[in-house]
Amino acid sequence: MTFLLKIGFLDVSIVNMIDIALVSMLLYQVYKLLKGSVAIKIFLGFLSIYLIYLLVLALRMELLSSILGQFMGVGVLAAIIIFAPEIRKFLLLIGRSSLLSSDNMWRDILFFWKKKDDTSFNINPIIEASKTLAGSNTGALMVISKSTELKFYAESGDILDAELSKRLLISIFNKYSPLHDGAVIIHNGKIKAARCILPVTEREVPAQFGLRHRAGIGMSETTDSLVLIVSEETGQISMAKNGKILHNMSFQEVRETLNDYLANHDVNERFEDLEEYEMKKRRKMAMTSKS
Repeated sequence: MTFLLKIGFLDVSIVNMIDIALVSMLLYQVYKLLKGSVAIKIFLGFLSIYLIYLLVLALRMELLSSILGQFMGVGVLAAIIIFAPEIRKFLLLIGRSSLLSSDNMWRDILFFWKKKDDTSFNINPIIEASKTLAGSNTGALMVISKSTELKFYAESGDILDAELSKRLLISIFNKYSPLHDGAVIIHNGKIKAARCILPVTEREVPAQFGLRHRAGIGMSETTDSLVLIVSEETGQISMAKNGKILHNMSFQEVRETLNDYLANHDVNERFEDLEEYEMKKRRKMAMTSKS
């Protein structure tokens, strides 16, 4: 085995460096997953207890180490129960970024010479409906998916499988419509379902964001979809992707983001973390108060 360097009696090899790098990446992903949620505090509590257990074990405090040892013995099972939602999100994150996550992977391999289907479609109905809904302060929640039909979430509502149109979207989100309470799922130019129930994020969000925004952020955390939100209070347009958000967007920005997303361009850099958004908002308020 080839050693890169030697630190005292410790020989560090290339495999050790790769191992450290992979563990660092794993811990960083776990931190990103737990950041801003209550689970991070529970995780730090578990870590503190484990460090105390190692300390009392080294000091040979037999009574305390035996008590903490019993606690650590069931710690893995307790962690699975407590962190069940976070573990599910982590597995979904791995699954959607994996090579095996593509539904058409084997078809693409076997028929690589054929032209791939274009995932783009006419987004004008979405833009025009958003303008009308925002103008009348009508709340709306639209999930645009380019990879899958999101059957699990679609089946939580009413299956429509209808052609995408401005009038249909406005009719669905009309406050007197029986389908307005929930989200619409759009895939491949069709409205797959309406009145769908979305997962709500457990992270701390700015106070101005209500349940509709929390559901949109939660959906973007668990899937690779792009979520469009129309605020009922202000009529402002927001979009969520990968647990991040763009707020108070112009319709030109909405059009560009939708086109780039459907064209498989990277749009993640446009979106802001909730913590960054909150800090930017506070700085803007502070500058306004000074002036």
